Amino acid sequence: MFTVLPSVSNQISEIAPGFRALSISVEAAPLTRPDVAAEALEEACRFVSAQQPEWAAAHLSAWADVFQKFGAKPKRTPCSAEALRKRVLRDGSLPAIDPVVDLYNAISLRYAIPVGGENIAAYTGQPRICVAEGNEPFDTVKDGVTVMETVDAGEVIWRDDQGVTCRRWNWRQGIRTRLDARASRMWFILESLPAMPVSAVEEAGDALIAGLEAMMPGAVCHSQWLGNTQN
Repeated sequence: MFTVLPSVSNQISEIAPGFRALSISVEAAPLTRPDVAAEALEEACRFVSAQQPEWAAAHLSAWADVFQKFGAKPKRTPCSAEALRKRVLRDGSLPAIDPVVDLYNAISLRYAIPVGGENIAAYTGQPRICVAEGNEPFDTVKDGVTVMETVDAGEVIWRDDQGVTCRRWNWRQGIRTRLDARASRMWFILESLPAMPVSAVEEAGDALIAGLEAMMPGAVCHSQWLGNTQN
């Protein structure tokens, strides 16, 4: 079993005291039950429209405050969990993308937590979260065309040795490390702030692992914490 070893820059604790994340490494197996993800996403969309955990609003508000601290505008570029929630409240549902992506989006919606999924085999070196210097490359799509852009100095990024894998903390993922069900090695990161109970993060991680194991019988998952889990 391989294990991803992500690192967190000391700069992050200055921007978001109490930040912690659950890192999940997955040796994938053939996907035989895509219906697991479809059902989870449908249920999560209904859940968002009907109810949310009592701490959910405070958690999303805390993310907006953190984004402002590093110069992002949360109404224009919200954290990924808030962006998904807004789409569901507006449209009533989310379109299916890929079973693995649909599953982690369902977890994000259900638990009001940013969840990222990456094809770790596409990484050069280990993932790390840090503050950008402003010269790091990031691949994205504009007007249907793949382009390379440079991130803003001071923004929080996830990156590897080759470049940026996710801009503005968890706002937009790049193309190079994009995950889908064909990947043999997967990495997921569930990011939280103190407004969300540690027990709820653990529950979200357990739900993600259970869904992956149901979709891909034989998949092997390993989880570990990053940051302070005392709250």
